Amino acid sequence: MSTVMPRIHLGDWADNAVDWLENHWGGFFDGLASAINHPVDWIADGLLHTPVIVLIIAFAVIAWLARGWKLALATLIGFLLIDGFDQFAAALNSLSQILVGSIIAIVISIPLGILAARSRRASTVIRPVLDFMQTLPAYVYILPGLFLMGIGAANAVIATVIFAMPPGVRLTELGIRQVDQEMVEAGQAFGATPREVLRGIQMPLALPSIMAGVNQVIMLALSMVVIAGVAGAPGLGTNVFAALSRLDVGIGCEAGISVVILAIFLDRVTDGLSKTDLGLVAEISRLRKQLRPRPAVAVGSGSTH
Repeated sequence: MSTVMPRIHLGDWADNAVDWLENHWGGFFDGLASAINHPVDWIADGLLHTPVIVLIIAFAVIAWLARGWKLALATLIGFLLIDGFDQFAAALNSLSQILVGSIIAIVISIPLGILAARSRRASTVIRPVLDFMQTLPAYVYILPGLFLMGIGAANAVIATVIFAMPPGVRLTELGIRQVDQEMVEAGQAFGATPREVLRGIQMPLALPSIMAGVNQVIMLALSMVVIAGVAGAPGLGTNVFAALSRLDVGIGCEAGISVVILAIFLDRVTDGLSKTDLGLVAEISRLRKQLRPRPAVAVGSGSTH
């Protein structure tokens, strides 16, 4: 079949770029992989050496503090099911990767969201980059990572960070931009610096949106669990990938349900924790009403007898 355009050898350019990075920056990527693998292994080892019943009770207590006894009971039953499926160790390995990837993504995305909210030029540059990061298939991130960092959790964590960052940046920017300008102007009128306005007014009022972004970051990090199995990272993704390779419906079903239980737990807990901070926002709103100028009331002078 004839083509209109000449052959564009983008694949060859990508191969050459990866080879160049491997030859000239191999030490950097080895150090990066080690820096990521250490906290993942440390968290996973700590969880795996804790008795299962202690962890299940701890997860139930966290759920109770976040959303109440109903979620605590569901968490207790859910993690007992994961243990009954013999997927508890795999779930803990996946949880350690999710925690590290989510923390890195949140630490990067919130400052970027603040920068985008405070600068139109920065927002114009950041938005198309976020679109590219979120729409490019995650497998594309993993493939060069296999050459640069090898098989393991580091490659999966880096792919998770790239894929999970965009909603954190977008919702942080959105939350800060939606803060009532009257509140910002009131803070500036009292002599607050831009940093004080950000820390004392914009961030607290934007907290619900920021926490929604944190929730979405964690959910997208969890969605990378199965893809992490392709990169050789231990966890539920490895079990799902192995089940697909062997056409083992039983193991795939058990690992898949375990992923769902872990997703529900993380989603409800982060959502509950975000709502516990709404009291601060309500208090700020109350103070705002008190600070609003009230209409002057004319007081007539009465005559005395």
